[in-house]
Amino acid sequence: MIKPVKTKLAGWGNYPVEEGFLFRPDNGRDVLEILQSGLQNNYIAFGMGRSYGDTPLNKQSGVLLTTQLNRILSFDETTGVLECEAGVTFEDIINVFLPRGYFLPVTPGTKYVTLGGAIANDVHGKNHHLDGCVSSFILDFKLMLASGEIIDCSREHNADIFWATVGGIGLTGIIVSARIRLEKVESAYYDVLYEKAPNIERALELFAESDDKYKFSVAWIDCLARGNSLGKSVLMRGNYASAASLRSGTEPLKLKNGPKLAIPFDFPSFALNNLSIKSFNTLYYGVNKNVRKTVYFDSFFYPLDSIYKWNRMYGKKGFVQYQAVFPPEGKEGLIQMLERLSSSNRSSFLAVLKTSGEQNPGLLSFPKKGYTLALDIPIKDESLFTFLHELDELVIRYGGRVYLAKDSELLPEHFAEMYPRLKEFRAIKDRIDPNHIFSSSMARRLGIVEE
Repeated sequence: MIKPVKTKLAGWGNYPVEEGFLFRPDNGRDVLEILQSGLQNNYIAFGMGRSYGDTPLNKQSGVLLTTQLNRILSFDETTGVLECEAGVTFEDIINVFLPRGYFLPVTPGTKYVTLGGAIANDVHGKNHHLDGCVSSFILDFKLMLASGEIIDCSREHNADIFWATVGGIGLTGIIVSARIRLEKVESAYYDVLYEKAPNIERALELFAESDDKYKFSVAWIDCLARGNSLGKSVLMRGNYASAASLRSGTEPLKLKNGPKLAIPFDFPSFALNNLSIKSFNTLYYGVNKNVRKTVYFDSFFYPLDSIYKWNRMYGKKGFVQYQAVFPPEGKEGLIQMLERLSSSNRSSFLAVLKTSGEQNPGLLSFPKKGYTLALDIPIKDESLFTFLHELDELVIRYGGRVYLAKDSELLPEHFAEMYPRLKEFRAIKDRIDPNHIFSSSMARRLGIVEE
């Protein structure tokens, strides 16, 4: 019998830090044995730990580390359909299949996520405005229920459970394996247009002008800018680069092993302050020019992956990544959020703006059509959470919602207003997991399951 290890765990934001009982199963039989052992009252899956808050935490209860459940099971060259276990990471998929001319159809800003975690959070990326979330490319998956039964879930079979699991933050069961359709590509490079916008209004205009021209689009935003410069941005919009367009001598599908920096210790809490962040923002906006470049996929999709443990820059208290989406008619809410951030002097070292496409049927899936803003805010003291609750009220007022994969502060009443299909989700969970064997710190904080 696999014995748990009492361990302190945290998401990528290093807040909160909680003690849980960590199990390391090697296969599906181990998972079943753990669930039926009665050693803990409830469990949650934990992959690479790249959710930012308490999504994969389970205070004083069971945590199932899924990284050993990482076998590639099959691949169809003619359709691009890959079947693999849920612990396979996006990095694994890239390393094996990019040299063969296939890439991920959707990816978040890090490749250090598992496929199971990607499904549980229904991750999205720079192409959501055209292609949707990762669930758009998931054909089906096998789900281990609390009873130990393994069921097949797809849009046609157990469809209600499929859409409860997609974005369901691990609360319906353990994803055993999944089939995903990869994208055929000619190269590992992207043709990207870098363009400055002097303020948020111009940035949104540029997005609107080009959303049907560019498959991938994102903007860096200076959240300390004010007045006529509020929301000044650098937009990066791109498409796949063809093999023929690359510089002579470039091997189009060859993987590069670039240098990797490392943050060896937690920065002191004063390191990231308004002065240092303002200096960085001024430099970043200044050095970027309006130019078209051909860039390698790593620098386009995963710039921070080149810095090992970059989350240490925020200090021992950690940070909150706050991501909200506003519908098109709620644009004023986005502008007000930027104004509040700027006037509060709560510096966001990294702020990212994207446009998003239509909402999918996932009961707890995050994106909806509109604009999504992600902020990294250092935790200095508890007053930050009062401020974030005020932002939550702003988001609700303008018809938006907060992303659960990033959340560590939502109140249950705010969560229920943002996710109107919560009642449907609870009904499905109660049917397939009546004893709430699958639970988490987030699920209890948000009132999805009882304390």
